[in-house]
Amino acid sequence: MTEQQLLAERLGVNIDPETLRLALTHRSYAYENGGLPTNERLEFLGDSVLGFSVTGHLYSHYPHLPEGELAKRRAAVVSTRALARLAREIGVGEFILLGHGEVRTNGREKSSILADTMEALFGATYLTGGLEPARDLVLRLVLPLLREVDESGAGTDWKTSIQEAAAEHHLGQVRYDVTGEGPDHARVYHAILRIGEASYAGGTGNSKKEAEQEAAEASWKILSADLAAKQAGSRGSKKS
Repeated sequence: MTEQQLLAERLGVNIDPETLRLALTHRSYAYENGGLPTNERLEFLGDSVLGFSVTGHLYSHYPHLPEGELAKRRAAVVSTRALARLAREIGVGEFILLGHGEVRTNGREKSSILADTMEALFGATYLTGGLEPARDLVLRLVLPLLREVDESGAGTDWKTSIQEAAAEHHLGQVRYDVTGEGPDHARVYHAILRIGEASYAGGTGNSKKEAEQEAAEASWKILSADLAAKQAGSRGSKKS
């Protein structure tokens, strides 16, 4: 069994070996090796498979939700952050064919590369076996993320959820204190969420936006617990 076939086994799918290799071929590797085909066309195809599969599931399983709420849930599980998380859990990064420059700058951990590769793998699964195996793969991976969104009570855009909650409860201005470290080609950003005078959780990412989203997601549970405690205290004081 080749290393790439090991990845297919982890995914629980059958992918043609040549198609699988193509799905793992980043443009940096293709450029350094004489202009090989890249995984970008498969990524394009997989993006559609992902969107269709998730949209169909949401439409069937959330019959009472309006279009806006369905769109929020879909965005949560098809985002770069969500797909990169899945890729890290599976260990996709170790199988990606990268150029030397990307290897040096820790490309195997870059969210954008990981997310694009996941979409390419969805596309490769579709090409090999058709829609049903590809849809089964997508739903098997993303449904746990969707359940997390349901349980958290947040929408899909954590920053928007934080902003709306802060405005509704008059908590003060929402801001993110962001710092960066490292060279330009491998810069890492750290963000701390602050609302009014209160500080919440932090986040880290390869871009300011990614760090802020991570901080917002990590802060949501804290903020929700704080608001629930205040509401419980308010109800208790009214009863007394």
